[in-house]
Amino acid sequence: MKKIGVIGTGKTGSQVINLLGNRAVPFNRQNPVTKSNLHLLDGAIVFVSPDGASDVLQHVLDAGLPVVWGTTGFELPINLHDSVAESGTAWVVASNFSIGMVLIQKIIHEIGEFSKLLEDPVFEIHETHHTEKKDKPSGTALSWRKWLNQPVSIQSERRGDVAGIHELIVESRGETLMLRHEAKDRTLFAAGAVRAMEWLLENKELRGVCSFSALLKHVYYDKTSK
Repeated sequence: MKKIGVIGTGKTGSQVINLLGNRAVPFNRQNPVTKSNLHLLDGAIVFVSPDGASDVLQHVLDAGLPVVWGTTGFELPINLHDSVAESGTAWVVASNFSIGMVLIQKIIHEIGEFSKLLEDPVFEIHETHHTEKKDKPSGTALSWRKWLNQPVSIQSERRGDVAGIHELIVESRGETLMLRHEAKDRTLFAAGAVRAMEWLLENKELRGVCSFSALLKHVYYDKTSK
């Protein structure tokens, strides 16, 4: 049975543990992760808070494991791809592990590319999360801005126990465009992260760092089209 380290047992990490069952090996501040205890595992799923990410990063790099990295609000080193490739393994790094968000990414790319056809477009992203979320704006909102590739303002709201709501509003002279993604439950993100880990373990030829959408493309398009 594959044993997976779950580093970070907060809102999403605890859901990952529930889904993995007895395959999960939890790590948190009471049971800190080290290079030696990671060596006994087959992979690691990381949802730590940004302030603890630096130490965790080095430990999982040293262990040479396949990793699903879901921590946001932390800047990963620019040479991470090379470091992971040299270790002979692969990481999936994403701000959001929703399958629906992969479809949203494609739509936002198209909106950004063809927005030049609109009259004087103005772009705004609004994101809402639970009050305990530390990074603002969310990693997903920053990804939306990157995918859009247009000047855009980001508005952040923190209330209740909201799992995640993201909206893109495009105002032009003749029309308003709105795109919305709402996560109904954070189990959505945990299930995506577990699925990503299973795909990494099944596709051992992968090397370096890739996005969740790139992993999906490899599993469901590149391999099946050969």
